[in-house]
Amino acid sequence: MRRPVTGEVHVHCGQIYVESDPAGTTPGLPEAFAGQNGGLCGAAVPGALWLNTGLHTGNVGFVVEVHDAPPALDPAWEDVVEVSFLPVSERTSLVQWAGEAAWALDLPQTDYRVRYCARGMDEGRERDTRVTGEPQADSYLLQFWPAPPRPDRVIHQTSQNAAYWHRYARDLPPPPTPEQRAETERLARRAQERAAEERRVHHERWQWGGRLPSQALRDARESNALGLLRFDSDLVHAIDAVGPGVQRAVALLAARRACEAAGLTDVQWVAEALTALAHKRPLPPPFDDTARMWETLRCDPRVPERSVLEAIPPERPPYRPPAPSDRALHQQQAPPAAATAGGRRKWVSAMESGQDPPSRPGLGRALGMLAPAAPAGRSTTPATGSGHDAAVVHTFGTPCEPSQIAQPYFALPAVLAAAEPVPLKAALDAVWHAVGTYGERYPELLEEIRSACAEGTEE
Repeated sequence: MRRPVTGEVHVHCGQIYVESDPAGTTPGLPEAFAGQNGGLCGAAVPGALWLNTGLHTGNVGFVVEVHDAPPALDPAWEDVVEVSFLPVSERTSLVQWAGEAAWALDLPQTDYRVRYCARGMDEGRERDTRVTGEPQADSYLLQFWPAPPRPDRVIHQTSQNAAYWHRYARDLPPPPTPEQRAETERLARRAQERAAEERRVHHERWQWGGRLPSQALRDARESNALGLLRFDSDLVHAIDAVGPGVQRAVALLAARRACEAAGLTDVQWVAEALTALAHKRPLPPPFDDTARMWETLRCDPRVPERSVLEAIPPERPPYRPPAPSDRALHQQQAPPAAATAGGRRKWVSAMESGQDPPSRPGLGRALGMLAPAAPAGRSTTPATGSGHDAAVVHTFGTPCEPSQIAQPYFALPAVLAAAEPVPLKAALDAVWHAVGTYGERYPELLEEIRSACAEGTEE
């Protein structure tokens, strides 16, 4: 025989529990005693025991014993019940109200008979609350030994408090059958899945500017569509709504405007690339090798040193998950002089709640961005591109002043993007890079792109 708990434990609301569920879930009072003959030790929920005490709040004498065989019953105990118990894991503990303290019982996962013995329950009930320095009113013994399952029993009944709890248990409706419990769990899972899908759709609608994206936009998530949404969500949907021909025209327009803003249209190899785009031909060298393209940009003395303050999207309120349609907590009401157990609190992360982390507003810091290394004497901030020798930046923090960006390093990715084989992705990516090239002047560009989409739709 061993005693994992001995001395005194603290009870509140006249309750203490045995739990083996790793999630730490405490059953409700009616659940714990449904279908039982005795009302002191509730064992109707697998893997858990609900133990009632006479004292409402304070320390009671408490001993837990684990035996190899049925122990002899000491006649000094006034109220005695027996139940069957099977832990649902290898971690079984005696747990105080609301999980304030716990004692490991180290029970192997097998069937047990449990004897719960009480002395002084009426005195504890009369005392109600015990403070430090006051004598002990009631005490309890909880014994475990291996035994096959069988119905619960009331061995001794002496106190009025025990008689009250026994009547309470016998008046409860019968517990659900295994089939009913399985159906309840199935319906609960279905409701959780439905609620999770509703939250996902709500967040997706918010993310895409108040409307759900088409399948084509979902398929284009690997593009910079999400970044462009922060600047003009309506324009993203407008680009999606036009046909592939207009999307190609938008991509070419964005690439051309980016190169004009960066002063690159008079650079021969850039002009040749824009001509190739206009005639739907493959991009010529050095655009066929991104590393070579960046090197050419660095070394060509005809490339002007143009810079602009980076583009910063409009402020947007943070995401707020929807409130559940029914937040009522259907708590079971305990009989007089008792209360239901306090539930465990689960802390929910931002990811789980669907909230996005706060981010800096700047284009170059809002999303992960790729940029080539700038040559000596030239300033650049990260811009998305398809190239080697790139740096990836994912920075979240407090807002800061806009940075100066070197426009040529934002313009060339717009040319590469416009050559993408998928028209929608080509348009979204080219416009995104052109926004970076325009910097703080990006509204001018987006207005022209919007007009091009409208004209294309009318045609």
